[in-house]
Amino acid sequence: MTDTAPSAIPPTAQVTLADGRVEIAPGADAPSGPYANADLLPVPASGRTWTTYNFSALWVGMAHNTASWTLASGLIAVGMDWKQAVFTIALANLIVLVPMLLTGHAGPKYGIPFPVFARASFGVRGANLPAVVRALVACGWFGIQTWIGGEAIFFLAGKLIGGGWADASEVAGRPWTMWLSFVVFWLIQLAIIYRGMETIRRFENWAAPFVLVGAFVMLWWMSDKAGGLGPLFDQPSRLGWGGDFWKLFWPSLMGMIGFWSTLSLNIPDFTRYGRSQKAQTLGQALGLPTTMTLFAFLSVLVTSGSAAVYGKPIWDPVQLAAKTDSTVGLIYALVTVLVATLSVNIAANLVSPAFDFSNVAPRKVSFRTGALITAVLAVVICPWRLYADPQGYIFTWLGLVGGLLGTVAGILVADYWIVRRTRLALAELYRAQGRYWYAGGWNWRAVVAFVVGGVLAVGGADFHPLIDGRPIPALRPLADYGWAVGLGTSLVLYLLLSLPVARRERETSAA
Repeated sequence: MTDTAPSAIPPTAQVTLADGRVEIAPGADAPSGPYANADLLPVPASGRTWTTYNFSALWVGMAHNTASWTLASGLIAVGMDWKQAVFTIALANLIVLVPMLLTGHAGPKYGIPFPVFARASFGVRGANLPAVVRALVACGWFGIQTWIGGEAIFFLAGKLIGGGWADASEVAGRPWTMWLSFVVFWLIQLAIIYRGMETIRRFENWAAPFVLVGAFVMLWWMSDKAGGLGPLFDQPSRLGWGGDFWKLFWPSLMGMIGFWSTLSLNIPDFTRYGRSQKAQTLGQALGLPTTMTLFAFLSVLVTSGSAAVYGKPIWDPVQLAAKTDSTVGLIYALVTVLVATLSVNIAANLVSPAFDFSNVAPRKVSFRTGALITAVLAVVICPWRLYADPQGYIFTWLGLVGGLLGTVAGILVADYWIVRRTRLALAELYRAQGRYWYAGGWNWRAVVAFVVGGVLAVGGADFHPLIDGRPIPALRPLADYGWAVGLGTSLVLYLLLSLPVARRERETSAA
């Protein structure tokens, strides 16, 4: 098969509706073969029903979670004050909203999930590269969130049962009851995902307001312990606004962006159910930056209050809730943590890799099977180690993730918006030897852009998998800007490699 460049030839075997949405033309055969299954096929226009509220509620449910809390409180723990932490997080979420909306556009227009969307730029087979990278990141996140949920069950059960629950004999350095709690929470999530996307949508609608109320209750409790709101605002920065702050600010900003860089890729997994572009655009714009900033504000105030009350900041909300003397208060706080963790973990960290693993072998791996693979791998990576301290959590894990996924985002945005001008041929996305087959199913241009962007983004980091865990000295100055470096490098390089050939093809078609 000869190599072919991205084409702007108008798509065939599909129809564009009056509202701009595209579906397979009536009477045309649905895509089939080794690269299609029921979970990966386009959602028909009649099935795209999510409204602005559904997308806003999705983001409220995902943003108001324990990991988001620890992002903000972790910044307090490493020396920022509440103003610096909230500023960093607000700016990061405004920035990441841009690629979120750009990649999300393909969802309501074509009804396709992320791994199928990636076939246009990486090739029908090559899409497995970004899909598997994204899936493995989701496995890490799923494990971290499941450990947090297990912690909540452990403390809740200990308060209710008492006795030797918390002091049970240890296995691998932790009480066996903690491991049991981890497994129980793991199973709860699998039970919900097994029921499908509609169940997830209803759960998110209910969880969003519940979690927000719980966060305000936590703020009220801590301000009461501290003697008012004053001490929560008075905790000073250990960094000031000089060089020490800015040295910490840039890697922190990239880490905050890295937190949602996963969703900026696979957001089509959700927007494919959108009723319109307006619904996904307005829903995400209202849901992401506003709720993340509000939740960050609540988090840093409570963590600042914990420093005033207990002499040091307690960045883990589960550990903080365990300090209450009220059984009712503890139960309410930990149930809120459980709901919040379920909300984000299922939506953000099971849906995407389930589609991604299904894309690797569509005829053998269904959506549910992909979710099970994710859950198993999430245990294998030992998430309790990733979550052990705020510095490694924010800078090492999130920085590495953000750098790699920013590279993929740059390629997707460049291909869809600039090279193809948002025009895709639906049936061709599922076809071997077709328009998106390139050379053996791989688009070498996307692979080159991914590798170069990835090396520049994470090669200078203190931890990366490229050279025996040691940074490349020449790339060290780029390490604090991994997400931006990865996105910018891959976007520009992909355009340089792709646009000349695409232009020649358009001229040939016109002739």
